[in-house]
Amino acid sequence: MELNTGDTAFMLIATALVMLMTPGLALFYGGLVRSKNVLATTMQSFLCLGIVSILWVVYGYSLSFGPDVGNVIGNLDWAFLRNVSWETGTGRTIPDLLFCAFQLMFAIITPALITGAFAERMKFSAYLFFTSLWVTFVYFPVCHWVWGGGWLADMGALDFAGGTVIHINSGAAALVCALVIGKRKGWGKEAMHPHNLPMTVLGAGVLWFGWFGFNAGSALAAGPIAALALMTTQVATGAGALTWVLAEWKIQGRPTTLGAASGALAGLVAITPACGFVTPLWAIVIGGVAGVICYLGVILKGKLGYDDALDVVAVHGLGGLWGALATGIFASVGYQGLLYGNPKQLLVQAIGAGAAIAYSVVVTFIILKVIDVTVGLRVDSDKEQQGLDVAEHSEVGYSI
Repeated sequence: MELNTGDTAFMLIATALVMLMTPGLALFYGGLVRSKNVLATTMQSFLCLGIVSILWVVYGYSLSFGPDVGNVIGNLDWAFLRNVSWETGTGRTIPDLLFCAFQLMFAIITPALITGAFAERMKFSAYLFFTSLWVTFVYFPVCHWVWGGGWLADMGALDFAGGTVIHINSGAAALVCALVIGKRKGWGKEAMHPHNLPMTVLGAGVLWFGWFGFNAGSALAAGPIAALALMTTQVATGAGALTWVLAEWKIQGRPTTLGAASGALAGLVAITPACGFVTPLWAIVIGGVAGVICYLGVILKGKLGYDDALDVVAVHGLGGLWGALATGIFASVGYQGLLYGNPKQLLVQAIGAGAAIAYSVVVTFIILKVIDVTVGLRVDSDKEQQGLDVAEHSEVGYSI
């Protein structure tokens, strides 16, 4: 297909915007932990930019988008980016290498999302192994199932920009991480409040900004579907922020800044799979419901007693699941969902979400157990008390 300079320019910008989301996530997560862990938590997001970039070039892109093997994985024909051209596009109006770069940014942020579940207690060595193994054995296959020509794609599962591939996938893994690694020392007995909420809100703003590249860029062209995805992203995010704040005001008696930031993130997550398939009015519904569901998920975490430190399961897991199912209900652009006469689409969406959850849970559990019996997952009690910034990295985020 002939390359289009407008589409190429648009996708260059979109790729840069999605890259910015990972440092934004580092700010969001970094502000939520205690000050003694701010650098360690920030680094766990930021370093994904290095780890996943290398793995993507060596074999990740080929496994995710390379020629299909058994409808479950790509082969290694494109390992080391062999035959991935920067001068031609395969069925697209942008260079193949630019599509590769855009998809790399998605692969980077997904394991970074999971780090919020084990914040403040995982060894740095364990984090390195976990990130490398998880993207290899979980992200790359699931990505291929949905976007690379695998079995979920053949079934007709819809995921415009990553509800199943990124958010459900990482949310399921986060739950397993929280359960396997265990609670933080003193959890439930001592206060573990965010140490820097302005930092978290700034991170949320950077994520919101970058998400326009995430969602609109998934159209892969500067056209009407990109415009639709941008608008649905904006209104769903605003609705999520508003409904989360209203829900906590009703239940807790106070609206909070953290609630506004978390609700915005919930709206972003939920609209991601649907953004190019639904109208703006339905996007408001999707985002608004997400704000309430994800807030209730945070409350449920306390009742169930697992320590998902930064609420990855509630926001990304539940938000992503709702978004995937909502796509099957409200889709009307290009595809039809339940409300437009196609109930089968909702069933397909549920199968895709269930498959991603089951696969991610099982493989994540195996990865964690292998790491635990080799290098060990968790820092010892004294190091955890001291804080990972000093204990693991010999540095501090703030000097007095």
